[in-house]
Amino acid sequence: MKLVLTAALVAACTAAAAQTPAAALLKPPPAAKIFTILSLSAHHGKTFVWTTPAGARCSRESFNLRGFINDTDQCITLGAGGTVRALTIRGTTPSGDAAENFAWDHGTARWHSPVDGGAKPAPPAAIYVPFGGTFDAMAVLFDALQAAPGHKAALLPSGQASLEKLTETTIGEGDAHRTLTAYEITGLSFEPVPIWGDASGHFFGIVDPTAGLSMLPQGAEGELLHLQQVQADAIKQRSPAMLKRLLQPDTGPVAFVHAKIFDADKATFRSDMNVTVAEGKITAVTPSSAAPPAGARIIDARGKTLVPGLWDMHMHYGDDATGPLLLSLGVTSARDPGNNNALTIDRARRRAAGLLLSPHVYPSSLLDGKSPYTAQLGTAIGSLDEAVAAVRRAKADGFTGVKIYGSFNPAWVAPTAAEAHRLGLHVHGHVPAGMRPLDAVQDGYDEITHINFVMMQAMPQSVVDHSNTDQRMVGIGRYAADVDLAALPIAGLVQTLQARHITVDPTLSVFESELVMEPGDLTPAYAPLLGTLPPEMERSFRAGGQAVPKDSSRAQFRRSFAKLQALVADLHAHHVRIVAGTDGFGPELIRELELYVAAGLTPAEALETATLDAARTVGVDRTTGSIDVGKTADLVLVEGDPSKHIGDLRQTRLVMLGGRLMDADALRTAAGFSGRPK
Repeated sequence: MKLVLTAALVAACTAAAAQTPAAALLKPPPAAKIFTILSLSAHHGKTFVWTTPAGARCSRESFNLRGFINDTDQCITLGAGGTVRALTIRGTTPSGDAAENFAWDHGTARWHSPVDGGAKPAPPAAIYVPFGGTFDAMAVLFDALQAAPGHKAALLPSGQASLEKLTETTIGEGDAHRTLTAYEITGLSFEPVPIWGDASGHFFGIVDPTAGLSMLPQGAEGELLHLQQVQADAIKQRSPAMLKRLLQPDTGPVAFVHAKIFDADKATFRSDMNVTVAEGKITAVTPSSAAPPAGARIIDARGKTLVPGLWDMHMHYGDDATGPLLLSLGVTSARDPGNNNALTIDRARRRAAGLLLSPHVYPSSLLDGKSPYTAQLGTAIGSLDEAVAAVRRAKADGFTGVKIYGSFNPAWVAPTAAEAHRLGLHVHGHVPAGMRPLDAVQDGYDEITHINFVMMQAMPQSVVDHSNTDQRMVGIGRYAADVDLAALPIAGLVQTLQARHITVDPTLSVFESELVMEPGDLTPAYAPLLGTLPPEMERSFRAGGQAVPKDSSRAQFRRSFAKLQALVADLHAHHVRIVAGTDGFGPELIRELELYVAAGLTPAEALETATLDAARTVGVDRTTGSIDVGKTADLVLVEGDPSKHIGDLRQTRLVMLGGRLMDADALRTAAGFSGRPK
């Protein structure tokens, strides 16, 4: 029976080569188990799971994440121990056709996904992890690891995974009372992936570490906050030990000698310099002919470059593992433009108490309107009174800014910004649907987030009116290529941005991924890291970009990306402040700077966007952001010369945070890298 079913599913996979529309996907039976895909701000969709009369495990999923739609189904034949013997996935994602198939037969595994395909010998116990599919794929992986010897298994196409118990809790009352256990799957990503099991050891649900996007059984949605808190409390127990292991003790003055340094105050590089640090501050910056102080620890920096600690001005901070990851990249400061507010506050408290290894974080509270497109980490706002109250709460909780999102009511922008400014908060964000960036600036924005929202000034009204959906990508890809940057309306907007000292956070690397890449292409930000990441994570970076409508082309989208890149150069030429951010995992930061250099900025000008100009935007440039006497000693020593090759910034060797040294290789290991970048 198993062999017959396997053959039937392989045939179904072959027949499903053409993209399957939502109407043709599987219809769940009435007895299907229902899961809700949800976040702190909204319910985003459903996953239905059932077993067919022939024994296949099938699921049907549809969800809307900020206007990006996923409609897929999935059927899996399971073998001994819950391993995958055959799989088929159909439907559509924002990247296009979701079609994927896998079959294992007599020791050979064959697969074809949107990004890869092949055949290889494989033991029966190896577990296939699909590139795409429904959330139920994680349930299958969880159950298979539960059954695997030692809860460890080889993965297909490649990699290893293991399952470890994290903590327990109870939910419900009376007859509904039950015990749940949280586990972690390692080997899939930079950090372990939390997952919940029921009392019988089978899959229960997934709670994202920041509740960005979770999956819980229908009826258990109200447990999200509780499960998230229990999970976070367990994860953070490891953090003090990690800090103690990676942050070297302060044993007195440190002198970097014979270094090339980046002088951010003058946007230039200076050769053969000494920099001395004591008690967390920079105490001397001198030519190398000046002797370092007696007793100082000497770090010979010949052949290396000392730069101020880097800033990522668009980093949605993950769980505690994000700290070592960012620090390994030389990022000592980050602006978090929207997150789970409770966890953000808790991390700030623990960092101040010396219990968490983390860069300095300057958080904004994300405000969005209630709609089908509400941001998953935003505070959903239903009235102007709620918006003003959220601004006041952000100030009271220690946030440095508020970020306005795409479904926010345009009529509330001006009074919300006015209240934020009254309280000394920075105002930035997406431009709400129906508004253009000039409207947002006139209503009080201090900064525009993402270069596509600057380009929105020149977009057709049909794109502007739906810029809280996928039109913020698709519309830009379709029309930006043909915009004349030297003419109205862009030229007038740029003049206004310059006159009003408005900042722009371009995140160009995001648009390179979304507009330039085809499925199977490796995201350029991760090319230097190839071979140092978990294989399944490397595979995810080949997802490709936004699917191209039939009446456009990838070539048009690529021309539009080039125009966005030219717009960044145009803003810089008109003295509009640019700050570098990733809206990603963090390694995209150096790619962001490479894109600025490719656009025409000098390496020094590009590096300033991730150092002093970032500090100026947050308002802390008097104490950090450059290598200057009296400033906090946040420093990065890199191998090579970024004045000639900006990509050398990836080659971190030592990282100093507040005068305390860390070995970059040790940080990389803690973050989940298996070696240095190329």
